[in-house]
Amino acid sequence: MVVAWSVVACKHEAGTAPLDAELYQMALNSSGSVWYKNSPDLLPRSTGSGHSEAFLRTRFNDVAATALDSLYRVVADTTFPPGSLIVKELWSDANTLGSYAVLLKRPESEAADAGGWVWGYLRANGEVRAPALDRGAACRTCHTQDGEIDATLMNLYFP
Repeated sequence: MVVAWSVVACKHEAGTAPLDAELYQMALNSSGSVWYKNSPDLLPRSTGSGHSEAFLRTRFNDVAATALDSLYRVVADTTFPPGSLIVKELWSDANTLGSYAVLLKRPESEAADAGGWVWGYLRANGEVRAPALDRGAACRTCHTQDGEIDATLMNLYFP
């Protein structure tokens, strides 16, 4: 009998859990993404935003993009399919990326909220602002307000 063993290691930033490090790596990779309204332009922070950064832009992976309409806005009353990744880049100014707010639809994850979302909130250097295992506790108050679409707010503030 031959037994094969393999060791899998993942590199992650100091002080982060593996899931937070995975979300950070996903946030760094924009290849194949589509931008909200098909534009990578920075949008000004809305007055109702819980984020302190002055600007943002939002991108969707190919799975999440199936929930966008022909103008690249979130389809009303949609539910994003499992595997959807939404990354909101939060910019302090036009030249300084401050943080990433990440939504990953992974219902089977121990960190998923009741809607199946895993929430990541990370600084641009990978430092965790709110751990995924918090299940979006710091985010859900805003992201469950009237007008949200499956925890997203882009159409509400940037129609």
